[in-house]
Amino acid sequence: MEAMTPRERWLAALDMKRADRLPFWPKLFPDYVRTQAAPFQVMTLDAIQDWVGSDKHVYTGSCVRTRHAASSLEVETRNDERREVFRTPSGSLERRSRFDEDSQSWHPVKMPVQTAADIPILAEWYADAVAELDRDALAERTEERARIGEDALVATYMGRSPLMNWLEYIAGVENGHYLLLDHREEVEALFDVMHRHLMRRVEVAVQYDPADLFYLPEDTSTTLISPEQFRTYCVRHIREYADITRSRGRRLALHMCGHLRDILPDLATLRVSAFEAFSSPPIGNARLPEARTQCPKVCLVGGTNATLWMRPAAEIIAELNRDLDALPHHRGIVITSGGVMPPAAKPDTIRAVCEWVKRYPARMTA
Repeated sequence: MEAMTPRERWLAALDMKRADRLPFWPKLFPDYVRTQAAPFQVMTLDAIQDWVGSDKHVYTGSCVRTRHAASSLEVETRNDERREVFRTPSGSLERRSRFDEDSQSWHPVKMPVQTAADIPILAEWYADAVAELDRDALAERTEERARIGEDALVATYMGRSPLMNWLEYIAGVENGHYLLLDHREEVEALFDVMHRHLMRRVEVAVQYDPADLFYLPEDTSTTLISPEQFRTYCVRHIREYADITRSRGRRLALHMCGHLRDILPDLATLRVSAFEAFSSPPIGNARLPEARTQCPKVCLVGGTNATLWMRPAAEIIAELNRDLDALPHHRGIVITSGGVMPPAAKPDTIRAVCEWVKRYPARMTA
């Protein structure tokens, strides 16, 4: 085939079509750059991706904003502490997050929902939230999309489905499960109003945003939720987001970085374009051939895992070669680091694997 641009190669994979070769994208973030030796420590992420030879994938901001009539969200950041206050006529809730220097990311240390009495307050906050187009942000996104051109796939986040948002950022894993068990009706009422709000965000995003790919950062894993909980809550919510996205001719990806084997049949029923951060064992618990058998119509973005990338390039290549050879074909496959590339993986190692992936004799016509 004639050589494709990185964006063309990504879009072919997402649409399960033939590509000139397998796309390769190492997920590099700011924590990676600061841990590397010169000259990489002073290079931009974009420059390192170019040096590696990556089929680049970039995230942009959202053109959807949230407006409140009677409620508000107040955010205050001081040094490595961030305080978010959800104010409603019935009361206020607080989330505190701390910045982790090593990972260069924020982590919640206090959740806004602590007891059952907090649940209706947050439900009131969501019920008062109106998602709408931010025209200034849209102009910025449009300009950015044009500037990037064919050099990369452009993606944006839309929000998490209610159950995963509840466990990760609202109530916490342990307390969230207890509250869902002991106060199911109240929690499910909150889920309903959260779902309606996210539905509206999705509608606005896919109508206006120029991104190539829209993400739900689900972080799905059966180490956090049971397969039955996934079927009860996540499947029906995600199916509605996917239907909206498809109705506009856009592409939806689910960021899922954990154990998925027990829910692969359920995932196969979702009309999404890709499962991203699909990680091999021991971070995940399924490999590419198993996922392709269970989910034949979805692009699989990943195929490796962080622990694998801390080994020599020859060992990474050997494992990739084994899994790729076992596939019936290579349409709808993008090789990445699964989750975020660990800083222990040196640029030379990443580049060597990238060059091998580019030479791999992908079967696109089977």
